[in-house]
Amino acid sequence: MKLLIVGATGTLGIQVARRALDEGHQVRCLVRNPKKPASSKLKEWGAELVQGNLCDARTLPAALEGVEGVIDVATARATDSLSIKEVDWEGKVNLIQATKAAGVNRYIFFSIHNAEKFPNVPLMEIKHCTELFLAESGLNYTILRPCGFMQGLISQYAVPILDQQGVWITGESTPIAYMDTQDVALFAIRALEVPQTEKKTFPIMGTRSWKAEDIIQLCERLSGKDAKISRVPLGLLRFLRSLTRFFQWTYNISDRLAFAEVLATGQPLDAPMDDVYQTFGLDPNQTTTLESYLQDYFSRILKKLKELDYDKKKDQKKSKKTPFKTNFDGSLK
Repeated sequence: MKLLIVGATGTLGIQVARRALDEGHQVRCLVRNPKKPASSKLKEWGAELVQGNLCDARTLPAALEGVEGVIDVATARATDSLSIKEVDWEGKVNLIQATKAAGVNRYIFFSIHNAEKFPNVPLMEIKHCTELFLAESGLNYTILRPCGFMQGLISQYAVPILDQQGVWITGESTPIAYMDTQDVALFAIRALEVPQTEKKTFPIMGTRSWKAEDIIQLCERLSGKDAKISRVPLGLLRFLRSLTRFFQWTYNISDRLAFAEVLATGQPLDAPMDDVYQTFGLDPNQTTTLESYLQDYFSRILKKLKELDYDKKKDQKKSKKTPFKTNFDGSLK
């Protein structure tokens, strides 16, 4: 199929684009800045780049020309100048309406697991509203609902533990079924090929749910280092959320802090996946486990650190060698 992928420069989006290209689809990516490193990488892989912005509806018709399917992976980032409401609601409404006007029938949308249960969390409320809007649009949609990506755990846990820095966790520890973005991308592309996924919503979960303490213990075992754990009371996160709402440039940070309300429930972010794998025709045994993901990460990092230490010691050894001496005629002794 000829696909338009929106949000292709993000952590998940770039994996979706890579999977689509690997499986022979023609891929076009809507990007705000074609000169960014992630955009350049997409172009190197063979994707077509079209400059545009969800929040500018005028840029969308050209991007949708000749397209047979849309995969929507876009979301506002905490550091974006545009708000979550502008990107994840107004921008998505623009995209859904433009997709329908262009006669594109297939639409894959990424939401969040249990979005309808947290109306006080801005992004989750908006995701749920977008699901409802999409269902009423008349498009042939599939909604995928992950709850967390393994890639985010590297900066949250693995790197601080390796660097002997503090690891910050909340007082409440909600189990989350994290999934590798490469596996999530597989579900997105597979949905295009399976008629049984049309006009339906599916949870996309990892092999098991993990508490923060369990992930820390796993990282400690794999790295051989002890974690320095600091707990942040949920009350403090709520206070910080209120504080950041005072400034327009910190709105997105405030909205992200609202996820503290999800953590406060203590309810696992998980769901049964047997029927999902059967519908998509995928083998659950091929899904990456968190143990294997972190094992691979630490193996590569520790190997690299050993190589760097070896090179450092070799350079130090060379510097300690006796320097060359010369005879009176200038020749080497």
